[in-house]
Amino acid sequence: MGLLSGLESFGLGKYKNAKVLKEEAQATQKDGEAKKVKTPKLTEEDCIYDKHYICPICDSSFTSKCVRAGKLKLAGKDMDLRPRYEVMDPLKYDVITCDKCGYSSLTRYYGKLTTRQMMDIRDEIGSHFSGLDNSSTIFSYEDAIFRFKLALVCAIVKNAKNSERGYLCLKMSWLYRGLRESDTVHDEEKLKQLQSEELECMETAYDSFSAALSKEPLPIAGMDENTVKYILAELARRLKKYEEAGKLVSSVIVSRQVSDRLKDQALTLREQIKAEMKSESVEQ
Repeated sequence: MGLLSGLESFGLGKYKNAKVLKEEAQATQKDGEAKKVKTPKLTEEDCIYDKHYICPICDSSFTSKCVRAGKLKLAGKDMDLRPRYEVMDPLKYDVITCDKCGYSSLTRYYGKLTTRQMMDIRDEIGSHFSGLDNSSTIFSYEDAIFRFKLALVCAIVKNAKNSERGYLCLKMSWLYRGLRESDTVHDEEKLKQLQSEELECMETAYDSFSAALSKEPLPIAGMDENTVKYILAELARRLKKYEEAGKLVSSVIVSRQVSDRLKDQALTLREQIKAEMKSESVEQ
């Protein structure tokens, strides 16, 4: 009796002595000469797609560009937790904008409106908005900044919480930084202007998050208390508010709820704050 005996009655007798163990095909190439397969280079256009929405303000159907999940690889983070990705900056596509009436919002807050808020946006923005060209294949940093400004105006008109306003301003500061670091701007005066606008966004984000932390329930913009305090500490450092920065980062370090990763970042930030304070005192 063989492993495959009994197949004769089914007309498969030729397989009764077949070898079950698969033999590997002999390599036709020498070691180290494996055939190289070229992987197409990923582009920004490959990473985004058009998603359809219905505007809660004007009921129009429109598309907004979204980032394909899993396409991008994180390359690192700045001290204020701004993520950096290979290929492109997905932050450019973080605002949803109706090209008909101008209603704009971060994805996190899109469509979460009361009747009063919808009426105010329709009256204050929609009735005056002249429309927006939505035909671009990809967004430039300037395109993204404009949409963030629309979202900030909508946040003001709907009387949004300080946490939403602060989150918008924080991300807008990252866009200005991204533009400043890109290879599209070379004029020194323009670079100084972008840095000034980045600082203005950070100042507003600092004030807004500070107010939110004292009055709004946690989480704030999806972040726990220690994460918000850490970001505030880093914003304060960038704004040269070293005393406030030191107090905030210390409260993160001594917290029992802080994660090990955030605590390590806070310890690094504390050393940087101390170094800059020392440097400032020497210069004075």
